[in-house]
Amino acid sequence: MSMNSFGHLFRVTTWGESHGPALGATVDGCPPEVPVTPEMLQVWLDKRRPGQNKNTTQRNEPDAVKILSGVFEGKTTGTPVQLMIENTDQRSKDYGDIAQTFRPGHADITYHQKYGNRDYRGGGRSSARETAARVAAGGLAREAIKAIVPGLEIKGYMTQMGDLEIDRDQFDWDAIDQNDFWIPQGADEAQKWEDYLQKLRKDHDSVGAVIEVVARGVPAGIGAPIYNKLDTDLAAAMMSINAVKGVEIGEGMAAARLKGTENADEIYMGNDGQPRYSSNHAGGILGGISTGQDVVVRFAVKPTSSILTPRQSIRKDGTPIEVVTKGRHDPCVGIRAVPVAEAMMACVILDHLLLHRGQIGENRGQIG
Repeated sequence: MSMNSFGHLFRVTTWGESHGPALGATVDGCPPEVPVTPEMLQVWLDKRRPGQNKNTTQRNEPDAVKILSGVFEGKTTGTPVQLMIENTDQRSKDYGDIAQTFRPGHADITYHQKYGNRDYRGGGRSSARETAARVAAGGLAREAIKAIVPGLEIKGYMTQMGDLEIDRDQFDWDAIDQNDFWIPQGADEAQKWEDYLQKLRKDHDSVGAVIEVVARGVPAGIGAPIYNKLDTDLAAAMMSINAVKGVEIGEGMAAARLKGTENADEIYMGNDGQPRYSSNHAGGILGGISTGQDVVVRFAVKPTSSILTPRQSIRKDGTPIEVVTKGRHDPCVGIRAVPVAEAMMACVILDHLLLHRGQIGENRGQIG
């Protein structure tokens, strides 16, 4: 039974390992006549690509995507699109010492318990390297969204790294792409984040993060009740990203502190004759269906488990051992999770746009 696919109509299957010859995605259900080239997808892969600055892993992969099928003369044909990214900078020897050892905080032990074997080179299939394939598929989803809902925008950013949090009163959308941390703050604040992370790196430690991703311009009516809720699929998509340990929609966990009078987003008619809301505690989704407001998803990423500080563990034979994880690793994996979050949002939004178009077509309920 395959557990490597997600999506309903826009269905993505990823394949490959961290230190294998290549990895990629097979995308089925993409509408035909969507303009797409490798260069269009590469823009998004370059956001996630390792080795670009001193705040991420120094594994230097070009992450050059190749389109092997499903595209002819620069447009999708409606048949499966095969995307491939070759691995070119593997250093498998870094993992020789842990072939018989389970690294604390990693999936080594659970993969072994389930399958009876594991690829110890960088974690194999459980490595965050797998997310490169998702970003490629997300790039394709973005191009398809353009054809269905022009102007729909998806943007991710970090809101917290360890003890550091953004100041939402100083939120700057234009600053997100201007710093290594994808934070919506100015250069002075970004420097504080870099100093904080570099101290952790020197201390042979790592740190967790919180990422927020917003979809603006999502039409009202996307999603379905009960088992196919838009927020259900978004939560599952974000939780499937490596190292994610918690997901929130809109106000999320903080809603537990609110009163009903504070949490309910009041509704009024706008000057354009469309419903408008006084706030967005619901994160743009009510009853699993989009309201037309910004769709807001937030998730927490645990600290990178691969650190040079010794940790206690066991070997396959059950004997105790002290583990130091060598190799090239992100001191905060949350940084490169931002473009992955955007990709997963794009895939889910497109999937639900296609589901909505197939079942409903145009929205049925008129207001005013």
